[in-house]
Amino acid sequence: MTNILFVTSSPRGEASHSTRVAEKAIEQLLASDPGATLVRRDLAREPLPHVGEAFLGAVFTPDAARSEEQQALVARSDALIDELFAADVIVIASAMINFTVPSTLKSWFDYIARSGKTFSYGENGPVGLVTGKRVVLVEAKGGIYSQGPMKAHDYQQPYLRFMLGFLGLTDVEVIDVEGVAFGPEAAERAVTAAVERADNAARAISETRVAA
Repeated sequence: MTNILFVTSSPRGEASHSTRVAEKAIEQLLASDPGATLVRRDLAREPLPHVGEAFLGAVFTPDAARSEEQQALVARSDALIDELFAADVIVIASAMINFTVPSTLKSWFDYIARSGKTFSYGENGPVGLVTGKRVVLVEAKGGIYSQGPMKAHDYQQPYLRFMLGFLGLTDVEVIDVEGVAFGPEAAERAVTAAVERADNAARAISETRVAA
């Protein structure tokens, strides 16, 4: 049985290209494993509070000394981390907002990146503790960032790859949906091509898990 965590963050709702493509990957994963479980984390509809003084104070306070408010703040983070560790496959849909990720997705990483929980410090620096999982990362972008003059200004994919790797998630399949701002026809072509790649990625993941 496969446990799937689906994290989406586009503020565009049903019009979101990244969510639309990611949903196809989810459909294929579920079709390949009827017994699979799916946890949806919609960060646009249910945004996490931005990390502030109260949360940081709670994290760095010993368990026994935390107030009820601090315990509640840490419990939210713990629940998100539990979702992450429980997943075999993680599908993340991210729209590019002003050259980088939506702030809601940044907040999710802020809540799950905790020393001693999802990473630790070793002799050679930080070590990710969230290992042995597959990630499908769907990124929607209005322009073209995989090549050309705007490539240097893609702060979405480098950030996501770094944060995932920092946590130990290194088996990542990236599916770009580019040029969606160049008109309806261009957007549909980009989505169609990305859906095919998402379907293939999901099939490959399912076949690998069955073989294992």
